[in-house]
Amino acid sequence: MVLQASLKNCLQLSCILRTPKVGFRSTTSGSLIIQSTSDDVYQNLAVEDWIHDHMNLENRQVLFLWRNSPAVVIGRHQNPWQECNLRLLRQKNIKLARRRSGGGTVYHDLGNINLTFFTSKKKYERMENLKLVVKALKALRPQLDVHVTDRYDILLDRHYKISGTAAKLGRTTAYHHCTLLCNADKFVLSSVLKSPYKGIKSNATPSVPASVKNLFEEDPSLTCEMLLDAIAEEYATQHQTDHHITLINPADETVLPGINNKTKELQTWEWVYGKTPKFSVSTCFNMVYKDSVLDVKVDMDVKHGRIEVCNIDLPEQWLPPAVCSELVKSLTGSKFCPNETTTLAATLLRVCPQDAELQSRWNLLCENMIMLM
Repeated sequence: MVLQASLKNCLQLSCILRTPKVGFRSTTSGSLIIQSTSDDVYQNLAVEDWIHDHMNLENRQVLFLWRNSPAVVIGRHQNPWQECNLRLLRQKNIKLARRRSGGGTVYHDLGNINLTFFTSKKKYERMENLKLVVKALKALRPQLDVHVTDRYDILLDRHYKISGTAAKLGRTTAYHHCTLLCNADKFVLSSVLKSPYKGIKSNATPSVPASVKNLFEEDPSLTCEMLLDAIAEEYATQHQTDHHITLINPADETVLPGINNKTKELQTWEWVYGKTPKFSVSTCFNMVYKDSVLDVKVDMDVKHGRIEVCNIDLPEQWLPPAVCSELVKSLTGSKFCPNETTTLAATLLRVCPQDAELQSRWNLLCENMIMLM
């Protein structure tokens, strides 16, 4: 188990002590280092929201350390259909989450470390945080060629991106979070962050592709626990606090009142998909039916994740106009979602004329419409 392994390694380091929740809310000043005992992306993002919303950061700084089981995390203003392969995510049971911060899309798994630096808005400084991470890496392995770029990325060997940055600035508080690629599955990473969807036009914030590399490829003797401890130690040194890490359970309402409601909200379809900026889909696809190939043109406008306008241009006489019109009418106002469209198509099929040829054509059309989602 990851947490047990982490605790075992930490007990061997006299400078780092991990204890559960003691002192998390009792102190009002100074610096605090906390680590999540959960690997659930929604719970860990909820902790970020909770700290941002509930902790007084005027006279204190907080470093939050966390790791997730496989997940793709998109920025607040991004379009998931443009950013990732949603069909592959569903096949692999990889979670999709939307942050409340901006920035681009990232892949998380247990080979990826996440760091969140909380401060008052006045003390917010991304470059200093990243320099801290680089200093910790250098202290652990002086031979590592790592440096921070003007785009707030950390590069390995002057070329490979090992860390990306995103941030949220509130009225008085702010946080900056970054990733650190340690031993992530690069094959899965590259596969899920490649969108197969065509014809999407949107003003959503696009991600900037980059070549990536794991730190463990450079030095296989490293472990995630070693890196977490090195960063925590450097943070403690720079912020003149003791080398103490507080473990928190993101589901514990006695420590984090209201946290579970925040977690539930981050899991909802309305947040993950419904917050997507308005976009349009204009595409063509071929349907192979018996010995013929048919061209179908589809145009849709999608707002709040729901189909606002829908047009399907089919060859004449392939489906009765009334049947095609019923599909368009039913899609309008529905979620741009394969599950909802599958249910809708099955419902409409039951009221279609009982004609085997017609129903076969109907199923083929609906299958192709679902593939757009």
